[in-house]
Amino acid sequence: MLRFLRRQSVRWLVLLGLCELVLLALSLELATYIRYFRSPEELAEFTVHIPQRSLVFATVIVIGMVAMGQYQAHMRMSRFGLLARQAVAFVLGGVLLVVGYYVVPQAYVGRGVLAIALSLGFIFVLALRVLFLQLVEVEALKRRVLILGAGARAAQIHNQMRRRTDRRGFCVVGYVPHAQETVAVPPDRLLQPGMSLTAIVQREQIDEVVVGVDDRRGHLPMDDLLECRQMGVTITDLTSFFERESGRVQLSLLDSSWLVFSGGFNTTPLRQLSKRCFDIGAALVLMLLLWPLMLLEVLAIRLESGPGQPVLYRQERVGAHGRTFLLLKFRSMRTDAERDGVARWASKNDVRVTRVGRISRKLRVDELPQLWNVLKGDMSIVGPRPERPQFVADLATQIRYYSLRHSLKPGLAGWAQLSYPYGATVEEAAEKLKYDLFYVKNHNLLLDLLILIQTVEVVLFGRGAR
Repeated sequence: MLRFLRRQSVRWLVLLGLCELVLLALSLELATYIRYFRSPEELAEFTVHIPQRSLVFATVIVIGMVAMGQYQAHMRMSRFGLLARQAVAFVLGGVLLVVGYYVVPQAYVGRGVLAIALSLGFIFVLALRVLFLQLVEVEALKRRVLILGAGARAAQIHNQMRRRTDRRGFCVVGYVPHAQETVAVPPDRLLQPGMSLTAIVQREQIDEVVVGVDDRRGHLPMDDLLECRQMGVTITDLTSFFERESGRVQLSLLDSSWLVFSGGFNTTPLRQLSKRCFDIGAALVLMLLLWPLMLLEVLAIRLESGPGQPVLYRQERVGAHGRTFLLLKFRSMRTDAERDGVARWASKNDVRVTRVGRISRKLRVDELPQLWNVLKGDMSIVGPRPERPQFVADLATQIRYYSLRHSLKPGLAGWAQLSYPYGATVEEAAEKLKYDLFYVKNHNLLLDLLILIQTVEVVLFGRGAR
């Protein structure tokens, strides 16, 4: 369940979250003293339960920051963008706290204390994040990685993990070329081929060796690798390294043997039971919270389209193990959108979308009837998004391992939706498959909860909507 902690960048973010939790709790305590330091009686009354109130305050604000993607390992954004997201996260957290105080009046801390605590917390968290961003870029604190191989496979690290955000947890010291492969990385990234692998590891103080030679059959220096292992150096396969550090499965490196022998694919009865309980609980809570929004959507569709026009749209989709089911959505396109019977991808600024549908697609309101699909057992709250049979039949012939995404129930939200925008081509579908396979392979209850919370960011910022 805690396999994601194997990534050093994730461990940094967990540490950041814990530090921010402490700072936010201290913000409420400090705000209480600032507000009531002239009134000892009121101060004594409020400080009785201050530890519990501080923990609630800090937890809710951190949840708001998680929802805004503030703890994503590979977020690429300007400083102003990060500042804006943090501001939205504090506003969201403040709203949740106000609602919580209304439901549980005993937790109320007062408007003045809440305002001061939010202001102090915002400043403290902002200062910590500026320091954190500088700290994680210090090379001495990163894991030192050596790549065994310099051919086409190894070059994918150099070509596809070049951004600073991709390498926050490690630094590539260099590449050791293999005699049986053609060098495909820049010459200045190569290490001396005349030295043994063990000698290079000792000299460069390597923490991890990533095996990325083009052909491993009978060509690996197993004695050197074994000696490195005895020295405490981690030995990692290139495909596993990509999966761990990028949050996706690299299709160009994938082979059946790696899928068979690598970890993950947890489908035990206990996991199935926990996932089903999570689905039912989350669906019921979302229905309870969002029924006014769904009612407004029904009225808006009726006002735009007139009486007699359908409000719901039923469409055949592919579910777990290739079984089809009827997916429910609020109708967002004209009733004659596919009058010729040909399935089409939704395009940007699609003329078939109605005015109400354009808004509901941006806010993902049109997807809410799928909560009924979740309760029926056709879908999960979190999983790969369900596709139409026509698209699946076409993509399965063009993209290797595409059918693996159907080993789980499709989801209302998903890892691919957080990590990649809307895909409407074969190439984009292949990119999304990398993230779907990562989820299929590594799904657990904690990951489901994090994806569900972070989906709030997708909804508020309209990422990937068409």
